[in-house]
Amino acid sequence: MTSFNRRVVALAATAAAALAVTVAQTPAQADDRPSRTVDVRLIGINDLHGNIEPPTGSSGRVTLADGTTVDAGGAAYNATHIKNLRAQARNSVVVGQGDLIGASPIISALFHDEPTVEVLNQVGMDTTAAGNHEFDEGYRELLRMQHGGCHPADGCQFRPRYEGADFPVLGANVTLANKHDLPALPPFWVEFRDGVPIGFIGMPLKDVPILVDPNGIKELKFGDEVAAANRYADLLNWMGVKSIVLLVHQGDNTSGGGPDDCRTVEGGPGRRIAEQVSPKIDAVFSGHSHQHYNCTVTDPAGNPRPFIEGLAFGRELSVVDLKIDKRTREVVRSATVARNHVVTKDVTPDPAVQSIIDLAKSKSGPIANRRIGTIAQDVPRAQNAAGESPLGNLIADSQLAATRGNGAVLALMNPGGVRADLSYASSPAGEGDGVVTYGEAFTVQPFGNILQTVTLTGAQLKAALEQQWQVVNGAQRQIVLQPSAGLTYSWSASAPIGSKVSNIVLDGTPLDPAASYRVTINSFLQAGGDGFGTFTGGTDITGGGIDLDAFTAYLTANPNAAPPALGRITTTP
Repeated sequence: MTSFNRRVVALAATAAAALAVTVAQTPAQADDRPSRTVDVRLIGINDLHGNIEPPTGSSGRVTLADGTTVDAGGAAYNATHIKNLRAQARNSVVVGQGDLIGASPIISALFHDEPTVEVLNQVGMDTTAAGNHEFDEGYRELLRMQHGGCHPADGCQFRPRYEGADFPVLGANVTLANKHDLPALPPFWVEFRDGVPIGFIGMPLKDVPILVDPNGIKELKFGDEVAAANRYADLLNWMGVKSIVLLVHQGDNTSGGGPDDCRTVEGGPGRRIAEQVSPKIDAVFSGHSHQHYNCTVTDPAGNPRPFIEGLAFGRELSVVDLKIDKRTREVVRSATVARNHVVTKDVTPDPAVQSIIDLAKSKSGPIANRRIGTIAQDVPRAQNAAGESPLGNLIADSQLAATRGNGAVLALMNPGGVRADLSYASSPAGEGDGVVTYGEAFTVQPFGNILQTVTLTGAQLKAALEQQWQVVNGAQRQIVLQPSAGLTYSWSASAPIGSKVSNIVLDGTPLDPAASYRVTINSFLQAGGDGFGTFTGGTDITGGGIDLDAFTAYLTANPNAAPPALGRITTTP
């Protein structure tokens, strides 16, 4: 029996005991007992994305309230900070808000993120919500990450055996389709501290189906976050669990500020959840937006509770200190203290965690450090006002080049699949300025999507480009696809959704709505990812290999590659 399964059995027994105590205790008996409290420190981490090595560049820095920056992150430093935070408190619980794995650097991703799970086991993770990236390789792979076993295709490459996670991955709003809405993942988890139960409800955002390859989650349904949180808050309360925490992989954007500022954008999806979920929930840990904020929101009963998120890649830990009345088992809301703790590098790295990182680095090094091409200068992924990115253009060009043999005349790349800049400066591996290694290319494109060339009419292509603007959760969302060379068009900021795109030209000829075009997209887009449902109607699908292979081959064939000029997309009022 695995460690996790043993904990499930223990939970069942302790939950039953807690319920029995709750039922047996009369109000008179409760009133006769002195009021005592227990202090519990919650330590949260979100959006680690397998960054067990210290992240570099801007991804490895935190901007403080005074505008200065500090280097931060790295799992070995993270582990030491967690130990120190635990040492300051009698009781603590380590939790996650999702995307702890997925879209990871090669040091973890090469081994299907098994090193990251091992690191989280080592630091004593108690439970985490699933994020969208936990589903990158599909539902079945997430179950393997939870319960253990070798990868069905690649086997066990990191260790002779993969034991799985010692902590449950929660998905309160994730159910099995056509199975009477049975839970696909554990919806909640209960920890006991000084005899007091604390319930944790965890879940990804409901929009997972448009953020990952739909083919890997066909058997799942993702429900509304508020409805699921309220349902399980009621159940936990009925069980006698009165202190309840929500771990939700949905957050907000901010307009600046330090780790403990609260400049979240009004009407954000994270704040909506934090304000609307049941008043039985005492704190809301969030993620997904890769922002940091520390807010106090008002629940539906008019009481305050924290709404907090720390920066991605292990740069911050969200710390919430609760004071719980041992008699009522309720959180004393007025005594709650929340803050984001920066994971600085001025502490001694944890040796046990560092040994895991060193092993992963030594095993991945020969592959990661292999030279695959050169660039003339930085190729940034940042998009301009029109939504166009130099690196996005370069990737689209590589995909078109790789699929010309399938008849492709253009390629489109989703911007969410471009995960990092391609930097001219040498990495710490010492390959030299301008040299691109396989590991650097992998960091840019870590998902391993299959390129697929499909036939679309000009009208379908126009409809797909119009889907770059969508209304999601009542707000307009913009996802501008990156075009290969030869495709140009304009879009209007003031035009209504569905009528924004005009002047589509391919290789100097205006697009013909009735003509057929061979278009290369990745498997994520072809399955309708990011809400591009039009692509699912493509015909004559031809596979074209892995996107990363196309990118590395293009860099090899084009030494000293320069950032493609912008201007393929233009805007009008």
